[in-house]
Amino acid sequence: MKIRSMLVATVAMLAVVGCKEQAGTDAAGKAGAEPKEKVEFTMHVMAQCPFGVQVENGFKPVLDKLGKAVDFKVYFIGDEATPGQLTSMHGDNEIKGDLLQVCAMKNAPDKWMDIIICMNKNARDIPTNFDACATEVKADGAKIHACADGDEGKALLSASFKVSKDKGARGSPTMFLAGAKYEGGRTENDFIRAICGKFATAKPEVCKNIPEPKKIPLTVLSDARCKDCFPDRILGQLKNMFPGLEAKTVDYGTPEGKALYDGLKDKGAKLLPAFLFAPIVAEDPGFQQVQRFVADAGEYKLLQIGAKFDPTAEICDNQIDDDGNGKIDCADDACKGKVVCREAKAKQLDVFVMAQCPFGVKALNAMKEVLDAFKDDSIAFNINYIADELPDGSFKSLHGQGEVDEDIRELCVIKNYPKGAKYMDYVLCRNADIRATEWQKCATGGIDAKVIDKCASGPEGKKLLSENLKLAKDLGIGASPTWLANNKNQFSGVAAEQIKKNFCAYNADLKGCAKTLSGDAKGPAGGCGAN
Repeated sequence: MKIRSMLVATVAMLAVVGCKEQAGTDAAGKAGAEPKEKVEFTMHVMAQCPFGVQVENGFKPVLDKLGKAVDFKVYFIGDEATPGQLTSMHGDNEIKGDLLQVCAMKNAPDKWMDIIICMNKNARDIPTNFDACATEVKADGAKIHACADGDEGKALLSASFKVSKDKGARGSPTMFLAGAKYEGGRTENDFIRAICGKFATAKPEVCKNIPEPKKIPLTVLSDARCKDCFPDRILGQLKNMFPGLEAKTVDYGTPEGKALYDGLKDKGAKLLPAFLFAPIVAEDPGFQQVQRFVADAGEYKLLQIGAKFDPTAEICDNQIDDDGNGKIDCADDACKGKVVCREAKAKQLDVFVMAQCPFGVKALNAMKEVLDAFKDDSIAFNINYIADELPDGSFKSLHGQGEVDEDIRELCVIKNYPKGAKYMDYVLCRNADIRATEWQKCATGGIDAKVIDKCASGPEGKKLLSENLKLAKDLGIGASPTWLANNKNQFSGVAAEQIKKNFCAYNADLKGCAKTLSGDAKGPAGGCGAN
């Protein structure tokens, strides 16, 4: 997680192993006397992760003001399945960016942060924007390239990955202040306030003039009957963004809760939990992080988090007639299609993805190994997609129109080439560069690009997506990837061994369950969107 993928800020990494700042310079490249005390702040990121980029950019003014009083380190997050085989969530370009940045730390100790900030101006252009950035900050680009292109760079990045793994940093950004996980606000003042609070002796001058955080009233309307609402989890994330948050929780089951709900259900707050800010939230610097998810709801500003619980509807597993229509749980038509009421179907495995979600891509790539392991078991595998269908018949997906278009194309391939899971050849080919527009290059080996184009560009493709999206909607699935074993058992995972282990929990007698596949069975999982 999650407040969509953003609030979860799913998350971070790299530090200079063996690379110390030169005497007389700080992380911002400024000369000056060594302070008597330093406070350590470490950041674990991925070079192309938008959330990691955001916190790096936000921390730069902190370094400019606190200088060498902050012992600042950056580490990268990634995997090394076999020695020298370095991988990262956003692909090869991210690895190349990581290599250049970790080598900049080693070979340009007074310029590396400036290089990163310059490259962050357009993170999607990483690593091709490195040369221009090295020139801009007057760093020795050739020396950094020599490191990044050779064994030295791989060794540095491998060590950086290990630091992140040892710290349990799986999401970009993950941050630590004075050795403890940092979960505070991410504005300049939030960072400075937190760091200043860690000095045991004389504090830097800038610590004397930090404004107090603005008080932000928040009403959380939830329902104790909802097993999947987790309002406290989201509230914790909001407290990180708004240090002055003053939260009050109201339960729907109380007279106050019902009155509040009745006044808001026709103003966008029909589903719970509802996070209701006072209008003053718009004046807080943290508001920029959530602004695009906020809508007016009467006297409040409603944070739209993809809430799914209708307190007036039947709850399908509590043995109570919640909506008063005389039908209980799965006997109620409102419960049809819900996971708890679905018929079990042995040896069936469904995955729900967004085509351009990095986690979904990794999960589908892992399925090749899973399918090979269960080829003698004849499992039924289905790919389903996550998006929204709008009233005008168009579609909206988290990663934009390009993702919608690819969802449709893949459904067309699945429809036309189901035998022997032939469609997986196209899916795996596309996953190598999922955002590339030249999809026709993957229509090979018996898959006809003309057939796919005719389907995807006409009404057939839209109909396929419309019908497919209903399943995820009925099940309340919004995170990519989400798995469904035997038509009713939900789980998460991106590695082959993870997927196999969870599937086999409900199909233990299959031959494939005896095989050991690649990846860690315990995680990490991760996903785009929120359940």
